[in-house]
Amino acid sequence: MPTINSFHCDVEQAPKDQFGNAVTIAKCHGRLVSDTSEQLRDIVKPLIPQGGRIVLDLADVTQMDSSGLGTLVSLKVSAINQGYCMLEFTNLTPRILELLRITNLTSMLSK
Repeated sequence: MPTINSFHCDVEQAPKDQFGNAVTIAKCHGRLVSDTSEQLRDIVKPLIPQGGRIVLDLADVTQMDSSGLGTLVSLKVSAINQGYCMLEFTNLTPRILELLRITNLTSMLSK
C-alpha cells in the first residue's frame, strides 16, 4: 500500500505523433515534494537524450512544493538544451496552475 508521502510514475510508449516523433507518456501519481522530486528526475532525465516528445501527465499529483516545481523547470530546461526533445505537461490541476501563476512560470510550463 502506498504511503502518504509516496510518488510514482507509470511510463508508457504511445504511438508516434503526426510528425513521426516518438511519444513517451509519464503519468505521475502522488506528492511531488522535496522527499520525492528526485524520483521524477530519475525517471525523466534518461528519456530526454532519446528525443521525441515526453508528456508528463500531472492529473493525479496531489501536492507540489518548490522542490517539485524546481524539478519540472530543471527537466524542461534540460529538454530545451537537448534540442530534439519536447517536454510537455498535461492535465495540470487548478492547484498546480495557481502555483505556476504565482511563480510566473505559467508560460514556460503550461502547454
